[in-house]
Amino acid sequence: MKIIKANVILDAKGLTCPMPIVKTKKAMNTLEAGQVIEIQATDKGSRADIQAWAQSTGNQFLGTIEDGDVLKHYLRKSTGEEVNEQKHPNIISNKDLEVKINSNQGIVLLDVRETAEYAFNHIPNAISIPLGELEEKMAQLNKDDEIYVICRTGNRSDLAAQKLTEKGFSNVNNVVPGMSKWSGKTINSIR
Repeated sequence: MKIIKANVILDAKGLTCPMPIVKTKKAMNTLEAGQVIEIQATDKGSRADIQAWAQSTGNQFLGTIEDGDVLKHYLRKSTGEEVNEQKHPNIISNKDLEVKINSNQGIVLLDVRETAEYAFNHIPNAISIPLGELEEKMAQLNKDDEIYVICRTGNRSDLAAQKLTEKGFSNVNNVVPGMSKWSGKTINSIR
């Protein structure tokens, strides 16, 4: 089983509704925007409860992994990123990116979401380098490649595209609106 990196692990094992939600809400208040929490629960109803709670609060439900009797739920704290402006000048739509991928044009797709987001749902052959690790892992990329940067909504990828361009990458494009509206093929590396 793949290990998912979480910023906080919350033990809600042995608790029943509504306590996993109560503890999750309290723990989420301590997280910074964009951080990931792993909630460990044994209540089988917690999957639907936590997913519904995340949706109602604007936080992102990433998925659940069953580990024996323990359900490990992953949430990402909302950043309000859906309303931010884009700043990188080179933007490509999801539809146009899908055309490029399907025509095998030799592009590099860089996914800058957190590892948990990537693990549960990503585009085949995408390279995972979370935005927070981009500076230290930038050398893994070729400055002359045609690079398409994707995240959930186009905001983290916008920042990454700006960073890459500032460091001399010559052909960088931000994918908008990103994975939140991606309808093309995806894979889950957890299964």
